Amino acid sequence: MKTGEAGARLLKGAFILSAAAIGSKLIGTLQKIPLQNIGGDAVFGIYNTVNPLYTMMITLAAAGFPLALSKFVAEAEAAGRPQDSRRLLRISSLFLISLGLVLGLLLYTTAPLLGSWIGSEQVVPALQASALALLFVPWMALLRGYFQGLHNVVPTAVSQIAEQSIRVIVMITLLLYMLQQGASAPQITAGAMLGSAAGGVAGLLVMLLYWRKSRGKKRAAAKDSGTPGFTEPAWSRQAGFQQSQRSTGEVHLGETSALRILKVLAAYALPVCLSALAIPLIGLVDSFTVPRSLLSSGLSEDGMLARFGIYNRGLPLVQLVTMLAASLSVLFIPALAEARYRGQHELAARQSELALRWFWLLGLAASAGLAVLAEPVNVMLYEDAEGSDVLRWVALTAVFGTVSIITAALLQGAGLVRAPALHLLAAALLKLGLNLALVPQLGITGAAIAGVAAHGTAAALNTALLVRHAGVRLSAAHLLLRPALVTAGLVLAAWAASTAAGGLAAAAGLGTGRMSAAAASLAGVAAGAGAFVAGAVWTKLLSEEELHLLPKIGRPLAALLTRLRLLR
Repeated sequence: MKTGEAGARLLKGAFILSAAAIGSKLIGTLQKIPLQNIGGDAVFGIYNTVNPLYTMMITLAAAGFPLALSKFVAEAEAAGRPQDSRRLLRISSLFLISLGLVLGLLLYTTAPLLGSWIGSEQVVPALQASALALLFVPWMALLRGYFQGLHNVVPTAVSQIAEQSIRVIVMITLLLYMLQQGASAPQITAGAMLGSAAGGVAGLLVMLLYWRKSRGKKRAAAKDSGTPGFTEPAWSRQAGFQQSQRSTGEVHLGETSALRILKVLAAYALPVCLSALAIPLIGLVDSFTVPRSLLSSGLSEDGMLARFGIYNRGLPLVQLVTMLAASLSVLFIPALAEARYRGQHELAARQSELALRWFWLLGLAASAGLAVLAEPVNVMLYEDAEGSDVLRWVALTAVFGTVSIITAALLQGAGLVRAPALHLLAAALLKLGLNLALVPQLGITGAAIAGVAAHGTAAALNTALLVRHAGVRLSAAHLLLRPALVTAGLVLAAWAASTAAGGLAAAAGLGTGRMSAAAASLAGVAAGAGAFVAGAVWTKLLSEEELHLLPKIGRPLAALLTRLRLLR
């Protein structure tokens, strides 16, 4: 295959995988809104208490090995050793399926103990129901890694969409059925958690179908060429699994045991897994501290779960913003790595500065908009205005979470891979301390304030490291003065439009319910977005030359904004 064709194939694959990831994450994030609407705040509270623990277990079981497998499979295929790829998959599958089984049994059997640590026995059924997914999700993730190593991302994309779609369909179906049967909140939440297992089964079935299709094609190709399609040659069984001395870093299978193969895979997978574990840590801290602190303040168990559910109302909205940031941030890692490799350190620094400025501005706009529209958005999505003040605090995590994500990507592109994970760990420790200090006094507002401080700390530590080691120079005008003017205009426009639309809706007989709140929210979002674009143009935050520095999307975006007369 020619270089141009290979590059086009790589870009096409990256687009497919990114689109599928965004689609699946969007489905997974928005499913929390009907969960609260159908189940209520108590069910929502139990779900958000259990979900970080489930995420941690899934991360342990499936975060690092699929990536390690994709790397070594790609090397084996490039060297013309497909039998090595298959042996790697067999050994990894046996290990990861066994690990998922062990972790699932561990989660199921220790659920009562975890419930006592959390401070609520009502979370036990949901914890036990979530353990079932560990039987399917790790194997599914491993098969995704195998096909990505073959440079075929279509199976992963289809599997992601199938997994999330089935998960949401099963969750909502079980919610409606169990509510009709008069089930309790713990039982309803357990039913909702079974959606994760159903999604895992659907995603795994998709991957197995692609595996069967791939195996059939290889057998047919082997038959046509007169060579055995799946017979492992003697040299592969007898040579060792060792690191090549060549600069390419190829890995060759060998006669040492499967244990040695697993050690080599684990050496690559473990750092990835540890970095991934840092992300759900803050949610895990909330699960183990906020419920107990709320109970100690005098709330009943049912009241505590309802308050914890209200605390998490803003989470899906913030996750939409950070999800977009995470999806776009991956564009910068290869671009910065290439610039560093070519010795273009000034270009890498300018790209980092521009990325930091724009993600800071976008995060700031999202946080300000959600904060000023907190009450109508709360009513529109969750039927009442309970916890709107807390939602305003949670909204502030959007800007710091966005900056934390983009700075982590920039640090990785600069070769500083471990630092972002360590900074998130420090942020989680800060969250733990602040939760213990603030929640008994301020309730869920204290937890929200602690979250802002934690995400802000991670963002600040990442940014400081970028300044010290990546040559990034920060301008007060670009980061503070001009964004402050743009944000002030956004807030004023959103508030005025929302107030006017809400008043008109009430005068039209829509009352003060969800329809009126929806009108106020949508009008505020539209006006705020318009004010944001106008303010960015007026303060000259948009520069065609700077936009050209953005990897992949810079030139098309500059051309579009020029046609719209938003660039001069």
